[in-house]
Amino acid sequence: MNEGVLMQDSQTIEIYLSRLASAQENYRRTAAAVGADKISCAEELEAFVKGLGKEAAFDIYISDEKHECPSADEIKEVFLRLAEEQNIKVNVTEDEFLNLVDSGSRLTEDSKPRSLVHRDGDLHPAVHVWIIKRRDMGVYVLLQKRADMKDTDPGCYDVSVAGHLSQGDEFRSAAVRETAEELGVKIHGSQLRHIGNLNSHTVTNGVDDNEYVAVYIYREPVDEEGITLQQDEVSEVCWAEVDELLAVMDDEDFPNCIDVRELVMIKKAVF
Repeated sequence: MNEGVLMQDSQTIEIYLSRLASAQENYRRTAAAVGADKISCAEELEAFVKGLGKEAAFDIYISDEKHECPSADEIKEVFLRLAEEQNIKVNVTEDEFLNLVDSGSRLTEDSKPRSLVHRDGDLHPAVHVWIIKRRDMGVYVLLQKRADMKDTDPGCYDVSVAGHLSQGDEFRSAAVRETAEELGVKIHGSQLRHIGNLNSHTVTNGVDDNEYVAVYIYREPVDEEGITLQQDEVSEVCWAEVDELLAVMDDEDFPNCIDVRELVMIKKAVF
């Protein structure tokens, strides 16, 4: 991946500005994006961009953290000012930035806007948490039904909790956060058991979702009355016995996006 930039076409340059990055890093990535050897301040950036001419166009993506970052705002303002003065095209978008995973399945410090990760099919990290309970009749897993407004697999049954790693995040803390956000269930990272990793690559409705997934199980009792669903993510939850679930995975009357490999992982971990 080119550092901080992908050319959409011959005239549009993408620039990624992270609110968690240093000024040096944001200027370094911006310089790489516009094709400069080095840019270290707003004045140098303005002079270089002016030399690109009026045909230049820029899509600027800024990470959406509520975190002050003077360099990101400074770089953005340079482009907006030049857009008014020179009539160059500038589009600014705030987006969640996701960490990326390298070819060796290692979490990197590189990050990229979520919308572009899903456009380009970049390998990125995700977490799945299976809330389970053991009964005489077997092992039960809590399923969530994805909200109807989801852009991928709406209305389908899925793992208890799923989510991405935002930039600067790590797997276990992301699993804890997503469990609280999607179900309102407060857990501690030490209560999660990591049972494996897998690659999952799907393309649905134009979303190229290429994930490296860390899979966890959570076996502590859950106050079902206290579950609070994140309405734009989850419409309902229900329990299902693992073997019964495996038997209906291909049933048209049971729409789901569950990865069978994870159910096999659960059986190996629990039995």
